[in-house]
Formats: sequence, C-alpha cells, structure tokens
Amino acid sequence: MLSRDAQIAAQDVWDTRRRRILLMLLIGLAAMFVFSLLIGRYPTLRVLAGGQIFSDELSQRLILNLRLPRALAAVLLGMSLAAAGMVFQTVFANPLVEPGFLGVSQGAAFGAALCIVYFGSAGWLVQGAAALFAFVGLAASYLLARNIRYGGWVLRLVMAGIAVSALFFAGLGILKYVADPLRQLPEITFWMLGGLAGITWPRALAILPPVVLGSGFMLAMRWRLNPLCLPAETAFSLGVAVRRERLLLLVVAVVPTAAVISVAGMVGWVGLIVPHIARRVFGADTRYSLPAALLMGGLFTLFCDDLARILLSGEIPLGIITSLLGAVVFLILMVQKGIGVQRGESK
Repeated sequence: MLSRDAQIAAQDVWDTRRRRILLMLLIGLAAMFVFSLLIGRYPTLRVLAGGQIFSDELSQRLILNLRLPRALAAVLLGMSLAAAGMVFQTVFANPLVEPGFLGVSQGAAFGAALCIVYFGSAGWLVQGAAALFAFVGLAASYLLARNIRYGGWVLRLVMAGIAVSALFFAGLGILKYVADPLRQLPEITFWMLGGLAGITWPRALAILPPVVLGSGFMLAMRWRLNPLCLPAETAFSLGVAVRRERLLLLVVAVVPTAAVISVAGMVGWVGLIVPHIARRVFGADTRYSLPAALLMGGLFTLFCDDLARILLSGEIPLGIITSLLGAVVFLILMVQKGIGVQRGESK
C-alpha cells in the first residue's frame, strides 16, 4: 500500500506523461495537416523537391483553394464527432453510443433527403435542411423522454433516441422510394456515404464558428464530466445539477455535430472509436481524454480523407474509409482488456 505522498507523486508523473502525449498528438496533427496539403497526384515529387511549388501557379491554386479548406474541414469534422462521442459515452455511461445517438444523424439524413427530393440539391439548401432536422431529432428525443413514464432519465433518453431514429429512418426509406432513381436517388446515396470532395472555403468557414464554440465549451466543461459518470445521488451530493448539466452538454455536443454533418454527410465510426482509443491511452479522466479525443479525431479523419483521395483514381467516399478502419480498430480493442465507463443505475 503506497503512502499518500507516494500516490501524489505517482499521479504527478502520470499527469506529466499525459501532457507530453497530448503535445505529441498536437505536433502530429500539425505535421499531418501540412502533409495532407502536399500529398496527391499534383504537385509531383519533382515539383516539391525542386522548390517549384512557390512559383507554380497551378500548385498554389490547388493547395490554397482546394486542399487547404478540405483539410481544415476534415480536422473540424473529426474533432467535432470525437468530442461529441466522448461526451455522449460519458453522460450515458455507455461505450457504444455515438454523436447521432439521439436521432441527430438520422434526422440530418432525413432533412437532406427531403430537401433533395422536394426542394432541389443546392448545397446551402441541403446543409440547412440537414442541420435543421438534426436539431429536430434532438428536440423530439428530449420531449419524448420527458413523457416516458418509467425508468431513469438516461434510460428514457436512450429509448426516445432509438424511437426517433427509427422514425427518421423509416421516413428516409420512403423518400428514397419516391426519389427519381436517375437523378435524386444517387445524390441521396452519395450524401449518406459521406465525403469532403465538394468542400470549398465558404463551406469550411461556415462550420468553423459552431465547431469552435461547441468544442471550446466542451473543453471548458471537461472537469464537470467526471462526476456525471457517478450515480445521480452521488453527483448531486458533490454539487452537480445532474439533469441540467447533462442536457446542456448534450445540446452543446450536438451543435458542432449538426454543423459538420450538414456539409460532410454521414461519416460513421469516428465518434464511436476515437473516444475508446483516447480512454485506452489517457484513462477515463475526461480532463485529459476529452482533449485527446479532439486531437485524435482530427488526426484520424484527416488520415482517412487522404486515403479517400489517393487510394484509387476515383475518390472513395469518406464514410467507407472511416467505417472500414474504425471497425478494424474496434475489433482489436474489443478482444483486449480496455477501460470502460461505468456508473450505477440512475434514478
């Protein structure tokens, strides 16, 4: 049994180690960002090695107008989904939930499909409809949970989210059935596969404010996430307004999620697998695991987007790459002993 001084010293060493790993992740993300701007079929290695990139107008336009906003959007997408996934898994004490758990993703997909079928496929219309119905899904889940008459609050939210997601999924199926099979149905399908091929500066900058504000608030509240893992009575005895803080964190997590889904489509597994990896490396303490999830999410999505661009002559939808790699990593983690999130039954 270690003495109290020895325990404090060991904790200080562990905290220092985690800070160093966070710094390494930040440096790795910055290096990956620069690498993503240069990788591709053009500019060629000869242009890069000769330093001609600064004098080649085509290279400059390609990097500044296409790859830079796309890389920025990939980082914002990964950060938003990973941070939201960490919040959802912690609040619900369930490592199998992800940012679209409360009908958010299915609502966004329904909104985008509805817009494509009845109002046209203009980019800003589809984005607006997807974001609107993402929040409709959250509001519907919350209102339904308030009217369920049994179970704890977390259980009611889970049940409501499943029901609302099912309703939106059914509506999406109807829209796909009535859509024009030659024009509208392919657009719906490609949107649901997810991707950043159409990202330009206006789209990237449009999601920047909600992502920065939402992620910043989650980071500021990461100390409050730890007691929310505890039973409701224990958390309340520590001065936590359990229901209010849980709802606030869920809403804040949905804001950047809805924003990035509206421009990137359905990109799965980022919000599910990255929090698992962050907890495996940094432990369940959200003071460190939440910032780690932000950095890892940006790094993972940026890497997947690079693969989507360069693996084949034609671009692979980003959602396929994230699902493939995410599923492989998830299987590896599941067969090993990991760190879970546990909490007693909430009343």
